[in-house]
Amino acid sequence: MQKVPIVNESPYDLPEYATSSSAGVDLRAAISSEITLAPLERKVVGTGIKIAIPQGYEAQIRPRSGLSAKYGVTVLNSPGTIDADYRGEIGVILVNLSSESYTLNPGERIAQLVFSKVDQVEWKIEENLESTTRGEGGFGSTGKN
Repeated sequence: MQKVPIVNESPYDLPEYATSSSAGVDLRAAISSEITLAPLERKVVGTGIKIAIPQGYEAQIRPRSGLSAKYGVTVLNSPGTIDADYRGEIGVILVNLSSESYTLNPGERIAQLVFSKVDQVEWKIEENLESTTRGEGGFGSTGKN
């Protein structure tokens, strides 16, 4: 298990895994008073958390399924990537996709944080790419089912 340095400037406990099989930890809204998101409104909500991600990893901000399914509130750029060299507060871009306003309370769980290994690539310039069965077929080209 990787050890990740963390600074917690929020009044809440450190993010933790809900179960031993959980992929992500829940992030909480580090706000001093409630915030209302109108339909189709988006806001960056701070978490009060700063982390030092190990080289070769990224952290992804993902929506919480319950918040999305029940209220239509989700993470706008999902998944949002936090690079290993970022040291600022983690912010979550929330958007309300429902037709009703949503009130966000201090300490409310707003997103999940998932760590993933990443590789950087080096470009190898070619005139053509190796052909495949799919070829240049794009969106929907492999069928509906």
